[in-house]
Amino acid sequence: MPSLSNKLTCDAVLSRYFPQYHLVASPDYSGLSGSSCIIACGEQQRVLRQHHTAQAREFHFLRHYHALTRLPSTLAPKPVFYTAGWMAVEFFSGEVKSVLPPPRQLASLLYHLHQQPRFGWRVTVLPLLERYWQQCHPARRTPFWLRTLHRLQKQREPQPLRLSPLHMDVHAGNIVHTSAGLRLIDWEYAGDGDIALELASVWMEDERQRRDYSDVYATLASIAPDALWQQILRWRPWVLMLMAGWYECRWQQTGDRQFITLADEIWCQLKEKR
Repeated sequence: MPSLSNKLTCDAVLSRYFPQYHLVASPDYSGLSGSSCIIACGEQQRVLRQHHTAQAREFHFLRHYHALTRLPSTLAPKPVFYTAGWMAVEFFSGEVKSVLPPPRQLASLLYHLHQQPRFGWRVTVLPLLERYWQQCHPARRTPFWLRTLHRLQKQREPQPLRLSPLHMDVHAGNIVHTSAGLRLIDWEYAGDGDIALELASVWMEDERQRRDYSDVYATLASIAPDALWQQILRWRPWVLMLMAGWYECRWQQTGDRQFITLADEIWCQLKEKR
């Protein structure tokens, strides 16, 4: 399948498909990456999204669109348009905060997502870890990274506690606090996987909050709290490796030094856990 690199520009999409819309000056609104923007026609606003990686295969972006078509408006923006490399989705009016919601609200949001019908494609972590190793800058391939990757390859991924649709990029910037409740944006990494993988990906700084969030979710999902917590801990090294590898590849793609700083922070956390 073709990549997204030679698709329409934003101006071309607007003139061809949204002639009555105009660009709105982008607010400090998370999820507007790459060439994404907010467009408006009267009172109606849409988010016009482009995949953040131009070299990505078309089917990755199409899966993002299909995920949104299957999710309720109580979780995600409804898609209203798709063409190769671009989609338009509803705009959520609300606040994007710099911190995660309280543990009970966050657990309820994720439980609501995990109750939805599965998407039909799996989130597999190990192939991503291997791809990040291959795609990163050769100078960044440390012996520690290789040893940790080999250890996880030998362990294999934890057996799922419960398979459900996952967002896989839940952080404060991807949660919109609307008048009707919390909503999630930026679903490009969505797929089916273990609920504990998602919970392990959302890590609060405060240890007590982490356990409260896990226990609240366990109560909602009728899972033994200790069993869920242990499964979250099994997934945590995998999540840290995902984060580090993603930052390494984003630095390789963009040259932005902030990604190296973030990657180094994750490597330090992994070394502390040895």
